[in-house]
Amino acid sequence: MNLYSIGINHQTASVDLRERVAIGPEVLPDALNDLRLYLNQQSQNHSEVAILSTCNRTEIYCAANDSLLIPAEVERKTIDWLSQQHGMGAGEIKDVIKTSIASDAVRHVFRVGCGLDSMVLGETQILGQMKQAVQTAQQAGSIGTCLNQLFNKTFSVAKEVRTNTEISTHAVSMASAALRLSSRILGDISQQRILFIGAGEMIHLCAVYFLGKKPKSITIANRTL
Repeated sequence: MNLYSIGINHQTASVDLRERVAIGPEVLPDALNDLRLYLNQQSQNHSEVAILSTCNRTEIYCAANDSLLIPAEVERKTIDWLSQQHGMGAGEIKDVIKTSIASDAVRHVFRVGCGLDSMVLGETQILGQMKQAVQTAQQAGSIGTCLNQLFNKTFSVAKEVRTNTEISTHAVSMASAALRLSSRILGDISQQRILFIGAGEMIHLCAVYFLGKKPKSITIANRTL
């Protein structure tokens, strides 16, 4: 099995581009099956695939059980599939794609699961998102022994890191970091009026944190009612 991690994240691509290539949970099962079929064209073997898509990253994890699928070919086919899914040209995302292979791919997945590759060092939300991505892939039947072992080890490593280091001592999410920074700049949040722009998952989490400080008012501005 050759292991691959292929995708974009907050370090390589703009927010606009990350939004364009994101794969929503409602279409993820179909996307997994479609990608697996696409990678297995002209092959008697069956590659394993999982997709992690969040506001900060869309990454495809693949175990290619085919000696004919060389790394460059796996990357090319994955980029082609990802761009076709969103009506984009492959050239629009090729330059911002990050690819890791074999042990480097394992290391990357470990770093993601542990929160070491996040915008906020040590944030915990990504581990839950990865577990959900694995569960979806299992239900879709797109992963097998290789990727299951990889993710089980990732979850063990993440637990060990959080137990034996102080990585979770400080702010561990974008929402808690936003509250902490706002308090440092503005002072007592209970004396402030808060405006949230957007109404997605991240704003929901922020609202929970800020509401706990009992601000004077909270206003939400969103593109739709």
